[in-house]
Amino acid sequence: MKGRLVLEDGSIFEGEIFGYGEDTGGEIVFNTSMTGYQEILTDPSYKGEIVTMTYPLIGNYGINTDDFESAAPHVNGLIVKEVCPEPENWRLDSNLIDYLERNKVTGICGIDTRALTRKLRSEGTMRGIITKKDDDDTALINKAKAVPALSGRDLVSTVSSKEVYQLGKDNKYRVVLIDCGAKKNIITSLVNRGCQVTVVPAWTTADEILGLNPHGIMLSNGPGDPQDVPYLVDTVKKLLGEKAIFGICLGHQILGLACGAETFKLKFGHRGANHPVKDLASNRVYITSQNHGFALDNNSVKRLDIDITHLNVNDGTVEGLSHKKYKAFSVQYHPEACPGPEDSNYLFDKFIALF
Repeated sequence: MKGRLVLEDGSIFEGEIFGYGEDTGGEIVFNTSMTGYQEILTDPSYKGEIVTMTYPLIGNYGINTDDFESAAPHVNGLIVKEVCPEPENWRLDSNLIDYLERNKVTGICGIDTRALTRKLRSEGTMRGIITKKDDDDTALINKAKAVPALSGRDLVSTVSSKEVYQLGKDNKYRVVLIDCGAKKNIITSLVNRGCQVTVVPAWTTADEILGLNPHGIMLSNGPGDPQDVPYLVDTVKKLLGEKAIFGICLGHQILGLACGAETFKLKFGHRGANHPVKDLASNRVYITSQNHGFALDNNSVKRLDIDITHLNVNDGTVEGLSHKKYKAFSVQYHPEACPGPEDSNYLFDKFIALF
C-alpha cells in the first residue's frame, strides 16, 4: 500500500505502508541503534513519537516473547528504510509486520531514512504524519502541523500503572518505584539484586509512598516534557531527605526540577545505544543507551546543592546528578540498557548501598 510521510515543514517522503495501515501522527525522532527495535517499540518513553530507525534493515530477527519492555507498543508509528518480512531467529514468535498489525501500529518503509535523519539533525525534530490518503500536499502539511507537540500535555499519566503491584515479594530490600512509564528491565534489575519492588502510579502522594516504609525510591523513565508533571516534582520535593532516591531518564529530570534546576528541549534528542558519557569523578567514559528529548540546564544546576557527576561527551549536557546533602542521585541514560551496553548497571548496586 502506497503511503507518505509528511512533515510540518512541508517535506514529503514517498514509501509503502506496513503494519496496521491507518493514518497516524506524532513527533518524528530518530534512533541510531543497530538492533533492539522490539525494546524501542515497547518503551513507554516513546509515547507521542514516531520513531525513525537509522539502521537500514529492521525486523530481520523478528519478535519474541522475552524482550518486551512493556505489554504493548507505545510508539505512534515506525519509519524504516527496509522491513524484513521473513526473519530468522531461534527465539522467533512472529514477524515485525504482523506484530505491528496486531497492535495497531502503522509503519512506513522505503523511506530514505538517511536524508530524513540529516533533516532532523539540522532542523530539529518536528511533527509529522504517516498517511495513505491521496489528499493534496497542502492539506496533508496542515494535518502534520496540527499534530500535538510533546510539551503542553501530561503523557506520563497515559502510560503509568493505574494500580499498585509488587514483584520480588520475599526479597530483602523494599523499593518503591514511581512508575512514569517504567521499562520492565529496571524492575528486573532491582529484583535480581534482592529488592522487593512496589510499583506505584506517578500521582501517588509522598505520604502514601513513605507509608510503604521503603529503603529506597526509584524514579523511572517516561515520556514527554518533565515540566508537564508538576505534581510529581512536588512529590519528589517532599521525599528528598526521607529515603534514598535514584532517578533514571525522566526521573533524572524530575529530580533536577525538584532541586530547583531548569530543563530545556534538545534540538533532536539523544536516542541510541552508543552515546559516550564521562564520569567526572573517575574520568572514565561509559557507552550508554539513551532515549530522551529534554535535558537539564547546566548553569541552573551549578547554582544548587547538587553536583554534576556525568556529562555527555558529544554535547556537554548533564548526564548525572548527586545531591550534596541527601541520599539522592540520578542519570540521564539507561543503566539497565535493553537495547544497549551494560557498562553502567553498577549504578543499581550504588543505589542499594545507600539503604
